[in-house]
Amino acid sequence: MARDPYDVIGVARAASADEIKRAFRKKAKALHPDANQKDPKAQDRFSELNNAYEILSDDKKRKQFDRGEIDAEGKPKFTGFEGHGAGRPGGGFAQGGETIFEDFNFGPGGFRRSSTRSTGGQGQKPPPMDDFFDILSGMSSGRAGGRGFDPFTAAEPKPAGEDITLTIKVPFLDAARGSTQRVVLPSGEALDLKIPAGTREGHRMRLRGKGKPAALGRPAGDAYVVVAVEPHPAFKVDGKDLRLDLPVALDEAILGAKVRAPTIDGEVELTLPPMTSSGKTFRLRGKGLAAADGAGDLYVTVRIVLPEPSADLEGFARLLQDRRKSDPRETL
Repeated sequence: MARDPYDVIGVARAASADEIKRAFRKKAKALHPDANQKDPKAQDRFSELNNAYEILSDDKKRKQFDRGEIDAEGKPKFTGFEGHGAGRPGGGFAQGGETIFEDFNFGPGGFRRSSTRSTGGQGQKPPPMDDFFDILSGMSSGRAGGRGFDPFTAAEPKPAGEDITLTIKVPFLDAARGSTQRVVLPSGEALDLKIPAGTREGHRMRLRGKGKPAALGRPAGDAYVVVAVEPHPAFKVDGKDLRLDLPVALDEAILGAKVRAPTIDGEVELTLPPMTSSGKTFRLRGKGLAAADGAGDLYVTVRIVLPEPSADLEGFARLLQDRRKSDPRETL
């Protein structure tokens, strides 16, 4: 069962719209999945926070929740037997404090209706429970033999529609840059879904009322769309950071060079200093994935690629061997 939106955001019921917004932003920063990458429930808590803010940030929905018309998920609540409240004709409380209890029955003489009127003064006794059950029975359509529905089951809400979960595959760069993806629901309805920039594997989005239909008068279920990000041949995800192995020629590593390195936004020029060793890593700030607390970085690691074998290369290697004065593994 969903928690009270006020408790989720951590504000009092009398909180102003600005107080709710400030509290939401503070919690969103603390609960964001990027800040809780080792917590498997981080996404669920963040979704719960967003759902709560969706209700409390909307003045109409907030008032509906405060009046008990919708639940903590924003779904309409079953309100019982409407039409028998204050000031409504046909039962309940009449004007001037009078109480009208109407008795509807099917008997040998056919349909009968009578009423008991009380002024609400001192000493008046409420009608017996049988009269209350007669009112409930009279509200039914009636069955042969004068049988109505069971008063104890009449107030049971009809079941709401079931929620469904869909998984969509999104290309890595579309998820990293942000894109629009088409989703086809089991009903056949097609929707264009906005994928935010920086979307990670397992990101879940909620489509209200797009789940399985429900009984008449009850809300349909929701559809939850889970994003499966397709892997990229070069980029590896590390939280909000990205990592990339960059092939470099032997001469580029020895002499130094300007080389092109890919990023999710296009290629950039990277300067290699002379005598760059394989395994050296360069940090490109802000070239990682978008996140609520700022974009991540791209870490580019040099991988030296040897040229095709040749006599010249072998001679060069033997010259290096003769002149080498240190063991590259002496620190191990």
